[in-house]
Amino acid sequence: MNIFENYLIKINKVVLDNKNTLNLNDLDALDSVILEIPPEQFNFDFSTNIALVLSKKNKTNPSMLANDIKNLLSKSIKHFDKIEVAGPGFLNIKLSKEALVINLNHILKNKDTYGSKKSNNTYNIEFVSANPTGPMHVGHCRGAIFGDVLSNLLIFNGNKVIKEYYINDYGNQIQNFVESVYLRIRELKYKEKFILRENLYPGDYIIEIASNIIESHKDIKFDNLAKSFDNLKKLSLKASMDIIKNDLKKLGIVHDNFFSETEIIEKDLVKNAMEKLKNKNYVYEGFLDPPKGDTSQNWKKVKRLIFKSTEFGDDTDRALQKNDGSWTYFANDIAYHLDKVNRKFDNLINVLGADHTGYIKRITAAVSALSENKVNLNCKVCQLVKLYKNGKPFKMSKRAGDFISAQDLLKEVNKDSIRFMMLNRSNDVEIDFDFDKVKEKTKDNPVFYVQYAFARINSIARTLKKNLNDEILLNVKSFEPNNYEEKIIRKIFEWPKIIESAAKKLEPHKIPFYLYELSILFHSYWSKGNDDSKFKFIENGKLKREETLAFIFLIATVIKNGMNILGVSLPKKM
Repeated sequence: MNIFENYLIKINKVVLDNKNTLNLNDLDALDSVILEIPPEQFNFDFSTNIALVLSKKNKTNPSMLANDIKNLLSKSIKHFDKIEVAGPGFLNIKLSKEALVINLNHILKNKDTYGSKKSNNTYNIEFVSANPTGPMHVGHCRGAIFGDVLSNLLIFNGNKVIKEYYINDYGNQIQNFVESVYLRIRELKYKEKFILRENLYPGDYIIEIASNIIESHKDIKFDNLAKSFDNLKKLSLKASMDIIKNDLKKLGIVHDNFFSETEIIEKDLVKNAMEKLKNKNYVYEGFLDPPKGDTSQNWKKVKRLIFKSTEFGDDTDRALQKNDGSWTYFANDIAYHLDKVNRKFDNLINVLGADHTGYIKRITAAVSALSENKVNLNCKVCQLVKLYKNGKPFKMSKRAGDFISAQDLLKEVNKDSIRFMMLNRSNDVEIDFDFDKVKEKTKDNPVFYVQYAFARINSIARTLKKNLNDEILLNVKSFEPNNYEEKIIRKIFEWPKIIESAAKKLEPHKIPFYLYELSILFHSYWSKGNDDSKFKFIENGKLKREETLAFIFLIATVIKNGMNILGVSLPKKM
């Protein structure tokens, strides 16, 4: 249920039915009409811009039109208790007590689904996709949590979502990774000195992987890299992916599907993708200048296969072959995305790191070409995370080698804090993650404050021997909301709008923002009871006002639904 949507439909219908009376000839602008919560000082439930929108299209006075619409709405919609014209032509609307009770009771009867807007689309969301050459770092954590919560949000709305991890298990970095493991095995098993060369991996986790392989495969000598490479590659990648999967699990993340780049090569999927593009006349043989800023001597002006990405909004056409004629990483990625297209998803979403911004245009162009513009690819970039402790930048991990790992993060703070705070800002801006602040038990720590609100509500329920799953309904006769409750009501009604906007714009950070604001309203109400006894929830073990329980159950409902989407736990006691 979206109360804004419901009443907007009613308002638009009244205007449409009375277009002649209102002297309106052009009603196309109705799609631009919105219903929202007005500024607090107006003390109204809704505000609409309908008069402003239609007056502009029909060249009429917005204030006069607003007054005319006001009169019609007052007669036509019984749930509107009071309507006022504000500013240049806004209409502020206050609902009747009966309307408030009807809508609030609907929420209380449908707690688990409140806020969801049922959809039936299919999504493939690719996220993390870190090279399997070492543990996840902090940047991966942000992308992982963003992708997971975005998936949860879309699932909450009834969509089918496949959470996918693309394993980059092909190329030079894998060669170097396997060699690093091999040399560590030689060090551990045969006491050969490990000499760190350029491109080798220095982290202690390599030693751990090597040790585990030795222990579980005592029959293998590993006396020749070339001979044992294929087997060692398999063992090393599995060990590395096990580390990554374990890190993800500790963050509350489980993928539905893992897709291997090696599989693309072995099954010759690139050739199939190139044939498809050739048949559509989206590739040609030609010459390209080296990429901007590339001063290396490795680029050669040779004839190669080129994708016409400029036809789909890219800045330049893109090479599909290297100097030696082998496929580029981009060509492999095209093949992977063709597989996604063939799996018939309605929407594709790639969650990328900050260093992949320049890659977006070419891969979205490729998906457009492969699907004839029928499949939408949306790329979301997660910016950098800066860690602070004791007011200073957090030092690098020796175990990881040259980055701060997810394991370092989890040693400092719990999963709940990481998930909530990684989403506490929009994905396209950097985050300053302060370990000290996320451990505070104060208003300044949003995750604590939301959890604390839920714990307080549970303490009230325990005192009254009630369960949050109990059906508690409001009664029109006794319904007299105070100022605090009126603010809470408006905030509760806003929840479906938050969900709708977050899902439509792929912006899950809207959810922790909202939950924090709702929790502030609750805590303010709670604290008022300490100053003024008439605002106390409970006195002598009993409710002072019956409707109070319904109000706090409404708050608990929204917090629970929101935190479930975020994947953050809700302790009943704190």
